[in-house]
Amino acid sequence: MIVTAEDGTEYTYGIPFGARLRVRDGQEVEAGDSLTEGPVNPHDILRVKGVRGVQQYLVQQVQDVYRSQGVDINDKHIEVIVRQMLRKVKVEDPGDTELLPGGLVDQFEFEEENRRVQAIGGQPATAKPVLLGITKASLATESFLSAASFQETTRVLTEAAIKGKEDPLVGLKENVIIGKLIPAGTGMARYRHIRVKPAEGARPVTMDDLEADAEELGLDMAEEMESGDDTVESGVGLAD
Repeated sequence: MIVTAEDGTEYTYGIPFGARLRVRDGQEVEAGDSLTEGPVNPHDILRVKGVRGVQQYLVQQVQDVYRSQGVDINDKHIEVIVRQMLRKVKVEDPGDTELLPGGLVDQFEFEEENRRVQAIGGQPATAKPVLLGITKASLATESFLSAASFQETTRVLTEAAIKGKEDPLVGLKENVIIGKLIPAGTGMARYRHIRVKPAEGARPVTMDDLEADAEELGLDMAEEMESGDDTVESGVGLAD
């Protein structure tokens, strides 16, 4: 197959025997579009279309599997997983930062280090995004407790002990493991010391009020049960 670019340059692509084409003569295509039917290497999509392109491809592929079985899942659940698979970047040029060339670092740490260097007039680092599998992405987390609870527990804990790692306890899993409140919702630090004030004119609820309400509810339920029994008996009598 020959694809002609806008500047007239021709690119030749070999098509495997038996492959079904998804394009026809004269059709316009963009870089990264699939020319034949079948799965595409996500790493190639990342290289050609970038992070956004491979994210959309992975979400769509997972959704196709579930929708073919009649299962409806919101995209946000799959997007959370895909985001974790693309959270690492590979350092190409460290610049004036303390990062090492070829090292895998978290995207947020990479951006924070660049901001620190730029603030003092230094040269920022450059990196390219990396697509990790689910297993590798889970083991590459900064929390050794979270990684140890997933797979390869012995190796993860041994490596953490040798390197003297400290767990910042910022995720959900590691806080659940040690029995702390998860840093989400009402468990977040900003919400832990909130005190709710009663509305103007409100009266505090006492144990006597609760007992009275419970007793009233019990009487209502007893009356409903008695009225239900009467209805059943009268119905049986009419039938007889």
